[in-house]
Parts: sequence; C-alpha cells; structure tokens
Amino acid sequence: MVNLLLAAATLLCVLGCAWLALAMDVHWKQVRTDQPSESTAKVLRLLGSLSLFASLVLCLFTDHASMASLVWVMLLAAATLIVAFTFSWRPRLFSVLIFWAKAAS
Repeated sequence: MVNLLLAAATLLCVLGCAWLALAMDVHWKQVRTDQPSESTAKVLRLLGSLSLFASLVLCLFTDHASMASLVWVMLLAAATLIVAFTFSWRPRLFSVLIFWAKAAS
C-alpha cells in the first residue's frame, strides 16, 4: 500500500510540474503553436498546485512528517528533472495534458 501511495505521489508531482510549466508561454509554445488563453493558464496553474499539494498529502500518509517532507522534496526534484528533460527532448508529449484546450482557428 505504501508503494502504491508513493507511486501516486510521484505521478502527481510529475503532472503538477508539467502543468505549471505549460502555464508559461514559452513552454506552451513548445507544445502548441497558439497562445494560451488567460483562463487556460489559470486552470493549468490551479491543476499544478493542487497536484503538488495532493502529492504532499500522499507522502504524509506514508510516513511521519519529517521523512515525508524529505521524500516530497526529493520527488519534486526528480519530477522537475523529468519534465525539463522531456521538454528538451519531446515537448509534444505533454499535449495530452492539455486535451481540453481548443486549438486557435
């Protein structure tokens, strides 16, 4: 059960970092050619923040607070590297994370 919670926390960390990165114009343009609307950017920031918070909560369920916070910070670092390397290698892979955003006509 603990391993499943940590795997979910890792996935939420990666998703949160990716959504926060996609809220920035520079990274959005790597994935799509149009400009993100202001409401889309706000939704991406909200999704990213909630995902990172949920990841912290899952880490807190798995261990005591001092160890959980350390694991969460390490997950943040790993997730940031994963997202950064993916943006430099294949940024269009993140297009599935913004499936609801309509392309500009």
